[in-house]
Amino acid sequence: MCAGVPTLKTSHDFRRIAQTGQKWVTPAFIMQISKNDGTGFRLGLTVSRKVGNAVVRNRAKRRLRETVRLYLQQNNPGDIDIVLIGRTAAADIDFVKLQKDFRWALKSLGVAPQG
Repeated sequence: MCAGVPTLKTSHDFRRIAQTGQKWVTPAFIMQISKNDGTGFRLGLTVSRKVGNAVVRNRAKRRLRETVRLYLQQNNPGDIDIVLIGRTAAADIDFVKLQKDFRWALKSLGVAPQG
């Protein structure tokens, strides 16, 4: 998914986070977050067909992935699993606003950067 970022791949992980984790909604994405068993940061990314055709969905995923990559360059969120569910606005919202929303969602869910 993203070079150097461990990813969530199994539907079991996605379901576990949806059922046990916390959720934050923004115009561009829904963030679901859950502590994990010490495996470090892991990212799951999904964008539904409701968002648009393949071109639009892939653009939304690229933008969300880059947001996470830039965040991880400066912060270590610790042992958490994050699932980002892309929404329609993810494909065309201002990128700076997307990054700001991502940081705000993490802060609102109590994920303080650890270095």
